Amino acid sequence: MDEIKLGGRSIGEAFCPFIIAELSGNHSQQIDLAIAMVEAAAKAGAHAIKLQTFTADSMTLDVDNEHFVIQEKDSLWQGQSLHALYQKAATPYAWHQPLFDKAKSLGMLAFSSPFDEQAVDFLDGLDVPCFKIASFELTDLPLIRKAASKKKPLIMSTGMASLTEIEQAVSVAKQAGCEEIILLKCTSTYPSEPTQSNILTIPHLRDAFGCQVGLSDHTAGVGVSVAAVALGATVIEKHFVLDRHAGGVDAAFSLEADELASLVVETKRAHQALGQVKYGGTEAEEKSKQYRRSIYVSEDIKQGQALTKDNIRIVRPAYGLAPKNWDKVLGKVAKQSLVKGTPLDWPMFE
Repeated sequence: MDEIKLGGRSIGEAFCPFIIAELSGNHSQQIDLAIAMVEAAAKAGAHAIKLQTFTADSMTLDVDNEHFVIQEKDSLWQGQSLHALYQKAATPYAWHQPLFDKAKSLGMLAFSSPFDEQAVDFLDGLDVPCFKIASFELTDLPLIRKAASKKKPLIMSTGMASLTEIEQAVSVAKQAGCEEIILLKCTSTYPSEPTQSNILTIPHLRDAFGCQVGLSDHTAGVGVSVAAVALGATVIEKHFVLDRHAGGVDAAFSLEADELASLVVETKRAHQALGQVKYGGTEAEEKSKQYRRSIYVSEDIKQGQALTKDNIRIVRPAYGLAPKNWDKVLGKVAKQSLVKGTPLDWPMFE
């Protein structure tokens, strides 16, 4: 698919990468902070902000047994119950409209990831331009069917999904009436390491499903995202925070405002640099050709004197004979006197 329209904005290989600032729960349950984040994302040049639409009760059960407490020792959230974590991370439903309105007033698109079917209806009522399916929900086929039934573009993070699971999700979405699908390569660890990113999957994903592809990036910095653009990513999603040191559930792997601005600039540069397969120099390089090398008289030469390594040289610039003619001119006899600094030409010698 060559192009997808999101709220009037074109997404595709012919256009600069579409940058999504994911607010997640980094607002720390403060509406003023959330609004400030939207303003900072707009100032940084992000094209969209994304929320997450859920309640703790729609995500999990309020149970403290081992199934519902995060056990992984390397997790940012080790020891927390899922229900408590989701309570902390949730964006109140009442905030969605003012945050969306603020984003739109600043020239950005605004949408969200629904985590249950009621959230899909809620977001549809807010006239979102698309839906985003989170990587952990890619196997929730009823949720995908519900979102796809709204006939809006669908962005889906592939996370841990196998090729078969991605095929199932795409098939369900299409059967439900959604033809505009963007798949995001994603590594579902928080944070992720570049060595875990495997972004060579991006062009394979594009070719396998014939759709727009991108990256949901949980690594530090912007390097992996820039590289992804070089591999064909048309959408980049990054978690965003005003101040990593001030906290926020996802702060450790989120970009601050200056880093987000760098992401926008550097991914745009990467896209601009792709160009096309081209040899022989660009139009902009044409004037530079004069600074190639050519054969010049390096010492004064009298008429009848032979051309030797002692009186001609290959130097810059390129107004004389090309260096490929060096063996042809050595030993030739000058027809005229030649002054040091003269570009050598065929009529000058026998």
